[in-house]
Amino acid sequence: MVVETGQVDRVRAGVARPATSDGARPDGGWPDDIRRRVRDHVDATVRRRCAEHVHSMQGAEFVSGVLADFVRRGKYVRSMFGYLGWRAAAPDSPAALEAVAGLELLHAFALLQDDVMDGSLLRRGRPTVHVQLATWHRGQGMSGCSDRFGESGAVLLGDLCLVWAEQAMRESGLPRPVLDRGWPRYDAMRSELAVGQFADLLNEARRIPSLDEVMDVLRRKSGNYTVRRPLELGAAMAGADDELLGLLGDYGTMVGEAFQMRDDVLGVFGTDETGKPTGDDLAERKATSLVVLARELAGPATRATLDALLHGGPDEPVDVVAARALIESTGARRRIEELISTRVQGALRLVDGAVADGRLAEDVAGVLRGMAVRCADRSS
Repeated sequence: MVVETGQVDRVRAGVARPATSDGARPDGGWPDDIRRRVRDHVDATVRRRCAEHVHSMQGAEFVSGVLADFVRRGKYVRSMFGYLGWRAAAPDSPAALEAVAGLELLHAFALLQDDVMDGSLLRRGRPTVHVQLATWHRGQGMSGCSDRFGESGAVLLGDLCLVWAEQAMRESGLPRPVLDRGWPRYDAMRSELAVGQFADLLNEARRIPSLDEVMDVLRRKSGNYTVRRPLELGAAMAGADDELLGLLGDYGTMVGEAFQMRDDVLGVFGTDETGKPTGDDLAERKATSLVVLARELAGPATRATLDALLHGGPDEPVDVVAARALIESTGARRRIEELISTRVQGALRLVDGAVADGRLAEDVAGVLRGMAVRCADRSS
């Protein structure tokens, strides 16, 4: 099946499929409802868990507020894909929604520790949690290193989120046999995330990984964890057969890669609207798909200049403007955009084919189309 010209644009505009006879969208508006329900459930969960476990320590109210605010400001992408996996094989279920809502706590764990590892100062437009904790420590006049306190505290709050994520699934109300179908996917997702993070560290330590190596990390650390595994988790719990699981897995691989490549573009060419400092990936000398591709496409002279900009001494700030111009000159940004588009179109072809042969209902398919474009065409 060939993707017709302009299909991605029509999905982006929200008119990939006609409205129903009463003027309603074919998805019934349920994606927004799902996000609201997940947000409310996760917010209540964090506050309840903090009241149970954090209440007795000094600064409990401050720490609980910081954590609750951090989790509440998520995009709810992983829980949405988890629930889409469920809805691909089963009807609406409040218990299933509560189970996949735990993925937001897993994501909070990953982000809290990732920010510490990267030394990031901003996340979602605000100071990162370890920075907030360090500032609080300093303001309280406590002894010891404030920065070290903040980093250690953020890691421990991440550990709490990791525990609460699994607890949310166990206590969701889904029967044990249903959960048992999902645990292997959940374990694979967590393992891939950790191994991908470590591989990312190794790539940065080597300084010049190949594009294939970067893409492998991209799939494990972000692509699978963001789209594929949540979809498979929800579908497996719902009792999907191997054919549907394979379809969702293929869709998830393509959309997950597009998601992370878009993230890499935003890390270089994004604006302050991304919630991180402009050119953050360049400033941190990250070996992202865009940067490594630029290096591979560059001629010898440009490659040497790019290496000098990106791999200077630890105390030498990166000239972000100059690095951007060099990357643009190699054609890497254009090539990455082509790779993103190819993956989105491939995902849309899969969805259309699944609707045509009866494997997917139109309401679920409509949301999968919209999510594919949203993941690849976002500005933050």
